[in-house]
Amino acid sequence: MYPGNGTARTADGALSARCALSLLAGAITCLLLPGLPWWPPLAVLVLVGAGCWWRGGRLRWLGPLLAGFGWAGLQATYILSSQLPPHWEKRDVAIEGRIVDLPQAELRRTRFRFKVDDREAMPGPLRGRTLQLSWYDDFDALAPGPRTGLKAGARWKLVVQVRAPRGLSNPGGFDSERHALSQRIAATGYIREPGRARALSTPAGINAWREALSARIQAAIASPSSRYVRALALGDTRGLDDQDWEILRAAGVTHLIAISGFHVGMVAGFFALCAAGLWRWAPGWMQRVPRPQVAGMAGLAGACGYAALAGFALPTVRTVLMIAVVVVARLSRRPVRVVDSLGLAIIALVLFDPLSLLAAGFWLSFAGVAVLAWCLPQSQHWAKGFLSAQGAATLGLLPLTVALFGQASAVGPLINLVAIPWWSLVVVPLSLIGTAMEVMHAGAGGWAWRAAAWCFDLTWPMFVAMAQSRFALWWLPEPAWYALPLAMLGAFWLLLPRGVPGKSLAALLSLPLLWPDLESPKQGEVELLVVDVGQGLSVLVRTEHHNLLYDTGPAVPDGFDAGERAVVPTLRALGVAALDRVVISHGDNDHAGGFASVIAAIPSRGSLAPQGSPVLADAACVAGQSWTWDGVRFRFLHPTAHFPYLGNEASCVLRIESAHGVALLTGDIGEVIERELVRRASPDLRAQVVLAAHHGSGGSSDPAFVTATGARLVLVSAGFGNRFGHPRPDVVARWQGHGAEVLNTAESGAIRLWLGQDGLQVRERRRARARLWDAVGRRQVAALSYRPANRRPQVPED
Repeated sequence: MYPGNGTARTADGALSARCALSLLAGAITCLLLPGLPWWPPLAVLVLVGAGCWWRGGRLRWLGPLLAGFGWAGLQATYILSSQLPPHWEKRDVAIEGRIVDLPQAELRRTRFRFKVDDREAMPGPLRGRTLQLSWYDDFDALAPGPRTGLKAGARWKLVVQVRAPRGLSNPGGFDSERHALSQRIAATGYIREPGRARALSTPAGINAWREALSARIQAAIASPSSRYVRALALGDTRGLDDQDWEILRAAGVTHLIAISGFHVGMVAGFFALCAAGLWRWAPGWMQRVPRPQVAGMAGLAGACGYAALAGFALPTVRTVLMIAVVVVARLSRRPVRVVDSLGLAIIALVLFDPLSLLAAGFWLSFAGVAVLAWCLPQSQHWAKGFLSAQGAATLGLLPLTVALFGQASAVGPLINLVAIPWWSLVVVPLSLIGTAMEVMHAGAGGWAWRAAAWCFDLTWPMFVAMAQSRFALWWLPEPAWYALPLAMLGAFWLLLPRGVPGKSLAALLSLPLLWPDLESPKQGEVELLVVDVGQGLSVLVRTEHHNLLYDTGPAVPDGFDAGERAVVPTLRALGVAALDRVVISHGDNDHAGGFASVIAAIPSRGSLAPQGSPVLADAACVAGQSWTWDGVRFRFLHPTAHFPYLGNEASCVLRIESAHGVALLTGDIGEVIERELVRRASPDLRAQVVLAAHHGSGGSSDPAFVTATGARLVLVSAGFGNRFGHPRPDVVARWQGHGAEVLNTAESGAIRLWLGQDGLQVRERRRARARLWDAVGRRQVAALSYRPANRRPQVPED
């Protein structure tokens, strides 16, 4: 193709698609390592790889592979080393800096990113760093003004308490530590002493301008749809709540609701057409500068301007880079194929920001363009082409969507047939017209924004009705590591031209992704999973055909809800479609707070709680009550009949007895109840696995109780660095002194164990899925690590 010109050389040159894939493979391989490599070898790899890449030859592809590996490692090393060291945590620190994003106002708090000034007067570990901060209402009861006055681009003086980024680690859960690395966040924290907070300057910069325009849109549109117009016009999604996002996910249109790469490309095309039309009416200008070059430069300028409206979000930056590649090719008068422009964009983005590979949008954007470039013919009727594009994108991106989000929208393809042309060709242009007119003259854009909202409302009720269907959204279990490559290979094979053999067999390659092995226990076996909910408790107990949930984790009103954010995603990732029973040990928030969220998302056939507790359960748990599921016996040991509700001391104590061992779930009982159980039911306390009562507090784990259990494995559910000091070192030492291994969710993440034919087996989430971005967290936890007395076999991840 194009013999003798630059395109032919590019196909095999330093900027070819092959080199782009090699660079991409090297970078992602490094980012998936379980630990952080030492930086000097990484620097050597970058130099050697760059030399091989530049020199060329048969091994040219090896150069970008080595360079990508080393460059991604150096970037990750720098960001992780700039995160807050442990000895700076839990300090009150005075800082000055600027708010660098649009503050997210919630009912109890306002969240925002804060760039600390790079001055000598600032604390060393925070100097020039980006922080994720929250301003809570609890600390602002007497001075609500400053919190509501937080504006993008304003400089503030604050007193904060921060810590290194750290989150929960569960199957199907959001990886906040990976997110912090990709966004270059050095620490997270909250405002202390709000009375000392001072605004040092008025808002300034692109984000301040975006926030002001967003406020004008909100004032101009009385309809609730104003929040969607703000998202489409400015990428401002602050007005969308959890229910809105749930509907958008079920409808399969989350990629359209904010400024997306497709919208940037559309704006670039509009600017290019306008410039080409203007040049057509000015022949004299065409003699000096050719029309294609002018159209390309105008398109790039329009793309950059629209990306600025979104605050240069990653999807818009990717599209701008791709447009820039095409424009540069036109300026050099060298035709570039789609695959070449895609490869050049990958090279530019990986070199500019290799940590962007940690974001799901990177893979969805480039995979979408690659699928369309591969599958669509060059000429056909526009309607047939649109339907072909939709079908190819749906099939080609389905494996990535399932692997990245654990869900698939059944109605998404149908909704997108309407949403893509209607929103992109009608709603978005009206939103942009209003924005452009508002920039030229204040108050001039209201009519266009209202028209955009009206057009949006024409289709939105239909989308909501389809999204709320019980069959709209499919939640799929977390697959094994090999499921995604097999499914991508199967999708590639299915998208090959007609006549290629084996397509029916290729569909079978998606089975490990769509129907993964749930690792369900066999008859007489039992599995326990202690969910990482922070300072709280939630345990999933599974037998061959039944599921029981013991506690649901903490929840803060209008704030973090472990039931919604940790327990429900874990249940879905494990393929738990319904719960046969929910046991709430007692009514304290750290055990029962997430109950409402769990039963709202996962059907339950019954619930139990202590008599007199504030939990609205179906029945009371009473000592002696028992049942058997799949050869496993469940029996309550406490509270006894007529035992008064005394909070912790009334906790439901559940004994789980299988043919291969016994587990004991103790809630928050204290030493008094433990000694009573030793006196009244000592033989029933014997167990291989024990949940340490009250998160390992000093008022539990009585020596007589510890002796009576004879436990081999003790589980602690506690938050990292919690203010209570749980688990207490003397309690840990007491269990270890009796031969038990102690595992803590703060260190291990979710803890999954099996009592089966192969004995007692354990899998710690952080250890089984170790990644370099939680290396800092593991080093911090190392000082609190509990050395096992008799280490149980670790079950590897499939």
